[in-house]
Amino acid sequence: MVEKIKTIKFSEYESADELPQADRELFCEAVEALKGSYAPYSSFNVGAAVRLSGGIMVRGANQENSAYPSGLCAERVAMFSAAARYPEQALEAIAIVASQNGKLQPAPSYPCGACLQVMAQYETKFGNKIHIIVGSGGSIQVFDGVASMMPFIFTDI
Repeated sequence: MVEKIKTIKFSEYESADELPQADRELFCEAVEALKGSYAPYSSFNVGAAVRLSGGIMVRGANQENSAYPSGLCAERVAMFSAAARYPEQALEAIAIVASQNGKLQPAPSYPCGACLQVMAQYETKFGNKIHIIVGSGGSIQVFDGVASMMPFIFTDI
């Protein structure tokens, strides 16, 4: 047997003010996206915003449904909307934030495996790593590519 270790590299900022301007703008778009959240069951609102290769930003928010699991995560709402509207524009970055009772969560809320897998598919499609910004009312973490968050993604496409 051989024991192996994988490490995850990411940057952490104390507030949005520390982010580079492009990341700060995308983070602010994700915060604005929270307004579109429909979460009557969990009261857990998630906003996401993607930046495409042409500089276009597209927002998405989580949508719950009483016929669970018919709802959809904010990340996939944003990515699918962007892909449908701008199919030739590569997805370069995504910012994600979560709130409850009108307040940003104190710690980052990470994308689920399904959302990360969709991001991985777009990385493969366009041949680039997606810049992932996971924010909160406290720290903000920035990851370079999906493999930084989910090292064993399904890539056999």
